[in-house]
Amino acid sequence: MQLVVARVGRAHGIKGEVTVEVRTDEPELRLGPGAVLFTDPASAGPLTIETGRVHSGRLLLRFAGVRDRNGAEALRNILLIAEVDPDVTPEDPEEYYDHQLMDLDVFTTDGAAVGRITEISHLPSQDLFVVEREDGTEVLIPFVEEIVVEIDLEEQRAVIDPPPGLIDDGAEVVSSRDAEEEATGDEDSAGADA
Repeated sequence: MQLVVARVGRAHGIKGEVTVEVRTDEPELRLGPGAVLFTDPASAGPLTIETGRVHSGRLLLRFAGVRDRNGAEALRNILLIAEVDPDVTPEDPEEYYDHQLMDLDVFTTDGAAVGRITEISHLPSQDLFVVEREDGTEVLIPFVEEIVVEIDLEEQRAVIDPPPGLIDDGAEVVSSRDAEEEATGDEDSAGADA
């Protein structure tokens, strides 16, 4: 099975290094020297990692055969893909690979069906489940402990405890200005009755 483990960013310096946006919880395993990665688009790879280091909180990689800034810039925005055994799971029991979460049925804590996970979106601040509802619409569920309370791979389901307004379409949003207008309107009508 193939998993996206990083996206190549901009060139760093003049010796062929690139920044990478890491998309794996195991960068030391997937992005270490000697790792051979497939690419998207496929015509850019495969790429072999020659060196890796952290600089100012960012992972920098150099690939075999890429020796200058121009070569590094040519790799910008390419996705790096690792071949992973589908039966292997992360060491931490609270971590999951994307392929394990895909197609899980999502329910609320009270048993109401929400939909099915069709995609996992990796954002800098947190990951999101893209959940397709029965009517074809999508809802985004932050993959955080406070909301996703259970992942049961055997039962192929995720249980969520959503805050008000996250999944219920009928939730009303009232601004403070609306509340003031209601209060002012009530006072005006009360004065007219007197």
